Amino acid sequence: MTDPAIPADEAERLVSGAHGDPFAWLGPHKAGRRTLVRALLPGAEACDLIHEGKAHPLPALHPGGLFGAQVPAKAAADYRLRWRFEGREWEAEDPYRFGPVLGPLDEHLIGEGRHLRLWERLGAHPMTHEGAAGVHFAVWAPGAARASVAGPFTMWDGRRLPMRARGRSGVWEIFVPGIGPGEPYRFEFRTADGRVTPQKADPVGFGAEHPPKTASVVRDLGGFDWGDGEWMEARAARNAADAPVSIYEVHLGSWRRRLDEGGRPLSYDELARDLVPYAADMGFTHLEFMPVNEHPFDGSWGYQPVGLYAPTSRHGDLAGFRRLVDAAHRAGLGVLLDWVPGHFPEDPHGLAFFNGGPLYEHADKREGFHPDWNTLIYDFGRIEVSNFLLANALYWLHEHHVDGLRVDAVASMLYRDYSRKAGEWIPNRFGGRENLEAVAFLQAVNEAVRAEAPAAMTVAEESTAWPGVSKPVSEGGLGFGFKWNMGWMNDTLRYMARDPVHRRHHHNEMTFGSAYAFSERFVLPLSHDEVVHGKGALWDKMPGGPAEKFANLRALYGFMWGHPGKKLLFMGGEFAQRTEWRQAGELDWGLIDRPRHAGVRALVRDLNRLYREEPALHAQDCAPEGFSWIEADDAAKSLFAFARFAPGGEAAIVISNMTPVERRVTLGAPAPGPWRERVNTDSALYGGAGAGNLGAVEARPEPWRGWPATMEVTAPGLSTIILTR
Repeated sequence: MTDPAIPADEAERLVSGAHGDPFAWLGPHKAGRRTLVRALLPGAEACDLIHEGKAHPLPALHPGGLFGAQVPAKAAADYRLRWRFEGREWEAEDPYRFGPVLGPLDEHLIGEGRHLRLWERLGAHPMTHEGAAGVHFAVWAPGAARASVAGPFTMWDGRRLPMRARGRSGVWEIFVPGIGPGEPYRFEFRTADGRVTPQKADPVGFGAEHPPKTASVVRDLGGFDWGDGEWMEARAARNAADAPVSIYEVHLGSWRRRLDEGGRPLSYDELARDLVPYAADMGFTHLEFMPVNEHPFDGSWGYQPVGLYAPTSRHGDLAGFRRLVDAAHRAGLGVLLDWVPGHFPEDPHGLAFFNGGPLYEHADKREGFHPDWNTLIYDFGRIEVSNFLLANALYWLHEHHVDGLRVDAVASMLYRDYSRKAGEWIPNRFGGRENLEAVAFLQAVNEAVRAEAPAAMTVAEESTAWPGVSKPVSEGGLGFGFKWNMGWMNDTLRYMARDPVHRRHHHNEMTFGSAYAFSERFVLPLSHDEVVHGKGALWDKMPGGPAEKFANLRALYGFMWGHPGKKLLFMGGEFAQRTEWRQAGELDWGLIDRPRHAGVRALVRDLNRLYREEPALHAQDCAPEGFSWIEADDAAKSLFAFARFAPGGEAAIVISNMTPVERRVTLGAPAPGPWRERVNTDSALYGGAGAGNLGAVEARPEPWRGWPATMEVTAPGLSTIILTR
């Protein structure tokens, strides 16, 4: 039986889950002085409309679960539905009696790809709407013939809650009363040719079930009581090019584990309790978290995300992540996130073929597939996709008070032929290999961060010679605040891995970096990438027996902290972890009580302290005026000496002897008088032999190779010393 007011084919489409405009037929519709109410309840045996305690029967209009009848207009203004299903009685509000939440301006901005606060309109938002508490769901899925939300509240049946289409924007929305935070959900789409997609996690979901479960989870973005006001006011100065920036890179899942509880990772709250004070005590200025976005595969370390807006549930919920950031800020630590806009995995619950076809990705795999990682590439030329990603960058900075983003694998975004053979890529419109759409996207992100969150920093992991990565967009650059110095890292580690007897033949590997040290604003990275995939730990890269390995590593750290550029060290490096990093375990914390490992840890702590205290070592990290070689050519001795300067004349001298032979050397100095030995990596305090200069060196007022003063310095074997006036 079908209501004469609804054609049979429309009723059939509703009950079969094929209807793209359910609000045209469901809920209340005026019929003269009365109102016609229809309800879609697949599988229900009977249905009543309840108003002010009175039941108004809604007869079945279709055996598939469509009910409806005319009721007094007053009853249709504020009613509930009561129905029988499998012998039980249920009662709830009718989602189809509520009007839309999104407005024309939202449709316009989303359609134009200019909605900078996209997360405030899309996703799942607990709210009170038209007097009822519930959750508003909105998702972008242009081209879908039907979109619906599913969860326990629909018994995961995608036919039960089809959504309202919002014009030509591609957005679908629905307000579902009676549910709230903590509710799992997914979206389901029907294509024009009748296919139904796998149920999808929310691209703008703020929470997720713990993998291997795949649903999104409703989380409330409001109501968090931040306690980091002092930090937020000062963070612009702490992220600046003239600030000391020393970053401790951390994989949250393997820093420590609860071995007494089956080896589980720490929660966000446990990390706030343990990691934050540890990093602060070690003197680091910033924490950098490897991706915290929700991801299905542990072994991807977060670099194959499906939930860019959701802190991973492996450590807790959204509020727990905010407590971690808040704790870091109150301890004086900035928080940077690894951010992955370059690719995403093909997992069926993710963004791949989101609405039944290519949407976030390119249709042609020559443009849209990474052979290295078996992942898909975002279509940066589609304005809604670039808007989705750009808004995500701002989301972390605004909603979670994150202090910056380190953008992963930028080179893979910049070049269309990245890791591809001839014939496996499509040139740009000018016939070149540059990905012009990705370039424009990266510039837009950096410009948006600069405008919307000017105190935050952006950092590029970019491994090629692309010019102007950290140059302003207005000057033709990409606009990043800093760039990882991969050349310095590769050359330095290659040099340090050599037996000292051969280093004289590779002296330029340590000096070449100065030729381009100020072409970008650089971070010197000893990151997770250098201690995985068979590369061994930093300690293990060093030549010689155990004592020599420790000495080389200490000398490397002294050279790095003295060299121009901000600093980044992956967890475990601070106490000379001996084994390669394992994401399924934890660091070898038993080492920290062994004297030589404790010595390396003490050295890193002291280097961080000195780096922060001495403007000469940080204020001109990114300016050529802050650096000058004193001795760059003594390859025979494998000796390096340079001066660092702060505006106003403060200076420091860094001397590295990369052979095991102690040497007495004559060097120039920026000024005569006493120079204090602030750090000596051969100190017994750090596990060394204790050779040195008894704490100070006197510089004579005698010129030396253009320097106004001369000093005689003892350079212990395999060591770096740092002197200040």
